[in-house]
Amino acid sequence: MRRRAFITLLGGASAWPLATRAQQTRRIGVVIALPDSDPELKKWLAAFRQRLDQSGWSEGRNVHIDYRFAPAGAHAEEFAKELLALQPDVILAFSTPVTAAFQQQTRTIPIVFIGIADAVGQGFVGSLTRPDGNLTGLTMYEASVTGKWLEMLKEIEPQIARVAFVINPETAPYYDFYLRGAKVVAPSLAIQPVLTPVKNDAADMERAIGAFALAVTKGGLVVPGDSTTNAHRDLIVSLAAQHRLPAVYTNRFFVSAGGLMSYGVEWTHEFEQVAFYVDRILRGAKPSDLPVQAATKFITVLNIKTARALGLTVPPALLVAADEVIE
Repeated sequence: MRRRAFITLLGGASAWPLATRAQQTRRIGVVIALPDSDPELKKWLAAFRQRLDQSGWSEGRNVHIDYRFAPAGAHAEEFAKELLALQPDVILAFSTPVTAAFQQQTRTIPIVFIGIADAVGQGFVGSLTRPDGNLTGLTMYEASVTGKWLEMLKEIEPQIARVAFVINPETAPYYDFYLRGAKVVAPSLAIQPVLTPVKNDAADMERAIGAFALAVTKGGLVVPGDSTTNAHRDLIVSLAAQHRLPAVYTNRFFVSAGGLMSYGVEWTHEFEQVAFYVDRILRGAKPSDLPVQAATKFITVLNIKTARALGLTVPPALLVAADEVIE
């Protein structure tokens, strides 16, 4: 579902009387597959709370929010049980492992997901327009986004021939969703995509990326959205630099940590949008009546210092397309 239709669906919310919004204290459970110390996450959650407040839901007045943090999906099942025992009115679940944990535990309490790829293929919803269950929310990308990642690598390193897709199949079971998209565009770019599975283990990541680097002369990395790779961002950025592999990531925080470039969802915007779903459910809407929305705002970030360290020249077109350039 695209933004215009989504806004139309939600348009009447701000006009509802404040008196009806403050009748009782409602409870929201939030589980995020990132550490609570993550500076980017702090901004995202602040945007979420601000949008809720604008809709009439204020912490300490008429809503209580219980937070849990599960980097790489750790303790997701435990946290799901904890929060569901508190009988929340709605759950906000960030990432596939977290969403799956809640889905296994309840078929009645509304769950709003964010940071999900291929929601239908993973069985979270029956369809994007009619979820037909107790889950709905926001999806990250269509499969064609992988073409964008490969094109960026080819622009900055025209000789690149093989690209490793670094992902943990356990926390990102949708990995084939991305690979299918890559295989459509890869032949036109003379690139061979290579699945490079990793575990939630530093030694295994060092082995997997090191083995790929040894096997190629002109290689690069694509790091799709995955709670495991997000949790190990510093290590992955370090390994890319060590093996002199140009890499494109899906999250800005990889680039701010020294990664080469990223193209992905603008998460502050996504957390603002997901607050609309929570608002609607708190007012009595059913998840099955709220269509799943595709992401509408993306950002490109480049790290010029990293490009220089890799001996790469950033082409003017890529530089112009960047929303943020880190010097």
